[in-house]
Amino acid sequence: MKKTGKNILIAVLLLAAAFLYYYITIPAINIHSVGTWWFLIAGIIVITLLLSSRKAWKEKKKIQFGKGIVLLDLKSTKITKIGFSIAAVCFVILAVGAFLSSPIINAKKYQELMTVEERDFAEDISQVDYNTIPILDKDSASLLGDRKMGSMVDMVSQFEVANDYSQINVNNRPVRVSPLVYANTIKWLTNQKEGIPAYIKIDMATQDTECVKLAEGIRYSKSEHLNRNIYRHLRFRYPTYIFSDQIFFEIDDEGTPFWICPVKKFNVGLFGGETIGNVVICNAVTGECTDYKIEDVPQWVDKVYQAELLMELYDYNGTLKHGFFNSVLGQKDCLETTSGYNYIALDDDVWVYSGVTSVSGDQSNVGFVLMNQRTMETRFYKIEGATEKSAMSSAEGQVQNLGYQASFPLLLNISGEPTYFMALKDGAGLVKMYAMVNIQKYQWVATGDSIKECEKSYNQLLKTNGINGGTSAENQTVSGKIENLMPVNIEGTSHIYFILEGRKEIFDIDLSNTDLLDIIKYKTGDSIKISYLEGENPAKVTEIK
Repeated sequence: MKKTGKNILIAVLLLAAAFLYYYITIPAINIHSVGTWWFLIAGIIVITLLLSSRKAWKEKKKIQFGKGIVLLDLKSTKITKIGFSIAAVCFVILAVGAFLSSPIINAKKYQELMTVEERDFAEDISQVDYNTIPILDKDSASLLGDRKMGSMVDMVSQFEVANDYSQINVNNRPVRVSPLVYANTIKWLTNQKEGIPAYIKIDMATQDTECVKLAEGIRYSKSEHLNRNIYRHLRFRYPTYIFSDQIFFEIDDEGTPFWICPVKKFNVGLFGGETIGNVVICNAVTGECTDYKIEDVPQWVDKVYQAELLMELYDYNGTLKHGFFNSVLGQKDCLETTSGYNYIALDDDVWVYSGVTSVSGDQSNVGFVLMNQRTMETRFYKIEGATEKSAMSSAEGQVQNLGYQASFPLLLNISGEPTYFMALKDGAGLVKMYAMVNIQKYQWVATGDSIKECEKSYNQLLKTNGINGGTSAENQTVSGKIENLMPVNIEGTSHIYFILEGRKEIFDIDLSNTDLLDIIKYKTGDSIKISYLEGENPAKVTEIK
């Protein structure tokens, strides 16, 4: 009975240790999980050492070194040989499985993981609408979020803003959202019963920042410590699922917070060819989970595929066309994404944008790629031009006396011209100016203190270089007597507004355009002949005849 009691105690201790390890590390119970194999190997070794030690001690199998050092002779036990042999077999399976899953022998399978469609830029990317483009990057959004949190005196001592800042579309507006987190463990103990009371929402077009307070607090989050930790909650609900390295905080169109949790799918061997097979959507307040196949994910969800994963899949597609060894040695026809990315709102989805360049590392792009974060749909646009880094350097050169740094650019369509748009930030990370750089002629750079001023400068630059800038409208000519004339100031720039007798249009002359300064010679009642862009309101005057 005594022997049986000891065996039961040892078994209980081993199970407790295994559960504690599992509770802390929460590996997936799945043969496609590398963590599962290491957990299995470690478990076999620990159990083998414990049983071997017990048996060696009982049978007095010891090794004496000198006069005082005595060690157990574990090698002499049969349990040691069996246990270590099993662990070795598992390790071999892990190593061989990793090799057989690699691109070295599966280049074609990796290359076909992503389907790339070549499209026309002007047809897909419509004329820019500044109300729907994100003019801030994540770093700038983080500064706004921290500033807003600092003003919330009722919460700032208990909570901080998480660093998620997921960029999504809400009611066709680009926003970044991020939940609050407990400031520390003590604050978690005192507040976890009610949960996290709010999240931060930033309109990326207007920079409006809002702390959205919830009727019921967020109870499932990354900052929870026990069963309500979102990763542990998911693991206990779906023990075999291998979740993506990053889960995303989103809100639906009604403002309800959710966790978007992609589930990995391995398409090549045991560990290779990673894409997304399922998506678990977890209500951050109630913890209720719904499992969707990737093709059934609701339209309001924006982020399923991590940007880095999409870029990796595109790189496989672009570099493995002629096999693995060509991608390393000859590198014929090998294309890859550039070193950065940004986001574009298109068709009520969020698309990852990155330039595409040759592997040889020249300073130009052969085109650019858009990748849908919800569906993995990928579009390639063949437009040769400057890399994003070159465009950023060109923009910084325009304001080198101010020392501003350019953010990674967005891709815009301005009068049919593919154009890089970027914010220029000071040393504190605050946006001070904006810049536009033509992709194909990156020496064409326009800057401005406001977006409107920057656009006007860029339009004038296009016109100077023989391109009808800024709008798809056509130039019209009109003449008549000036009925009324009034100077106005718009965002620091002087303008002249006037109307002509018998016409309803209001005409706008931007005095920053030196070609139009003759307007100051005119007064009410004078006759004038002008060219203007039809369709604008007020109509932009392009020439005084």
